[in-house]
Amino acid sequence: MHAGSPLLWLSVFAVAFLYSTVGHAGASGYIAVMALLGMSPQEIKPTALMLNVVVASLGSFQFWRAGHFRWALFWPFALASVPCAFVGGYLTLPTAALKLLLGVVLLLSAARLLARPTSDEVGAPPSPAVALSTGAGLGLLSGLTGTGGGIFLTPVLLFMRWARAKEAAAVSAMFILVNSLSGLLGQFGKTGRLPLPAVGLALAALTGGLLGSQLGSAHLSHVVIKRWLALVLVIAGGKLLAGG
Repeated sequence: MHAGSPLLWLSVFAVAFLYSTVGHAGASGYIAVMALLGMSPQEIKPTALMLNVVVASLGSFQFWRAGHFRWALFWPFALASVPCAFVGGYLTLPTAALKLLLGVVLLLSAARLLARPTSDEVGAPPSPAVALSTGAGLGLLSGLTGTGGGIFLTPVLLFMRWARAKEAAAVSAMFILVNSLSGLLGQFGKTGRLPLPAVGLALAALTGGLLGSQLGSAHLSHVVIKRWLALVLVIAGGKLLAGG
């Protein structure tokens, strides 16, 4: 299917809207719908990352403007993740087993969020060494899977009680932005080109991301955020298990 297809535009809009409510940008969803609708495999990963940059930029601004962003929590994860995302974007590895494992982890994470959606308590922040090592691993995963890594970071922040739901969304949005940019640079270093998404796709992602991030940052409660996040994790986990 051509990138100008109205069905593809609508699907990208829906993915951007849903994912941006929880601070995510939707790369795993874009990859799934573009693959299902017949886009070229060579264009899917970089196009998903470009759409990620659009939506994550909006999400970062909206959650920061609403007062949920925590720089002290963000920077250790990002500092280590960016170079590793570049490496992951450059590498092409047999990742079937990795995707199977990650898919199971995301589905289990979703189940835990649904079982305990009401708590929004925060414990002690991670040490710099823990945050740096975690960020490095998540950055590599983001580059390998063609995502921004927020789909992995947000559950970690919540389950370790390092952030409240909206703080986790804010930190993840900025994390996705820097890792998507780094992954794109890795792609460019490998192929020497960056296929740009069609104008329709970019506008669909922009509109969905604007509406979703505004809703998530200013109107949804932390309980609803966690339930929507669980839905996002189910979608992403199912996509990974399906081999996409």
